Amino acid sequence: MKELTENHLLKGVSRSFYLSLRLLPRPMRGAASLGYLLARVSDTLADTATAPAAARLSNLEAFSRAISGMGRLPQWDVSIINSVTDLREKSLLESTDKLSAWLERLPQNEAALVREVVGIIISGQKLDIERFGSAIAGHPVCLADDAELEDYTWRVAGCVGAFWTKLGFLTLGGSFSKQAPDPLITQGITYGKGLQLVNILRDMAADLAMGRSYLPVAARERWINIADDRIGEGFKYAEALDTRRLRAASVLPAMLARETLKLLHQAGPEAMKKRVKVPRRHVYLSLLRAFMRP
Repeated sequence: MKELTENHLLKGVSRSFYLSLRLLPRPMRGAASLGYLLARVSDTLADTATAPAAARLSNLEAFSRAISGMGRLPQWDVSIINSVTDLREKSLLESTDKLSAWLERLPQNEAALVREVVGIIISGQKLDIERFGSAIAGHPVCLADDAELEDYTWRVAGCVGAFWTKLGFLTLGGSFSKQAPDPLITQGITYGKGLQLVNILRDMAADLAMGRSYLPVAARERWINIADDRIGEGFKYAEALDTRRLRAASVLPAMLARETLKLLHQAGPEAMKKRVKVPRRHVYLSLLRAFMRP
């Protein structure tokens, strides 16, 4: 895939993570960007709530087999295509064959990491549809316990922390970090799970309006504190990396997540009525601060 096309797709479907990807050293950037775009394809399939759950599950399963190398890319169900209203997401779905070709061109060991992480993410998205496919407002479907929440955050985001770390050591070797891989992978998983917790906390009102609940409203403050602790691990993770670009790329999501948590604290119960959002100017200010961190 040409660089211009890659950048166009990334900008279209990512508000801030695009900035982290562009900061990455070139040896990491290709596989990391492709992994993100493939995960966004599956996210679009999973989150098109007006399409039937059965169609979304079928398309996700076929997409998962194709990415794993065990099948061909599916033709997207017409009910899904008709339900995608965002033109950028439609463009992404229409580019799936190009993304698949890009995956085939990656070095084999990089492609294996991409296939692994996207497969795990899709497993979490499928669970989401199976749990909440019939949910309606006023009668929310809830996760059973903390263990289900931990499992979900691992599948859709914790695994990304592991992927980022494995890819860094694979492509950059000792220039990625002087720390041993295993502890850094564990820290990356914790960081990724923290980022997903922030997303869940930010989107609680919208999720409840659709009849799904990842955590009890009464437990909101406890999970805000847990998320804050895990985002703190993200700052430590970034500090363990060897170059300024790597540190900036890795710490930027943590900085924006902490800004979001501050907004949630300030909004209090009002955050359950209106989704908080870090202003765009703060995103770019955080980018500058990320790059200037010692």
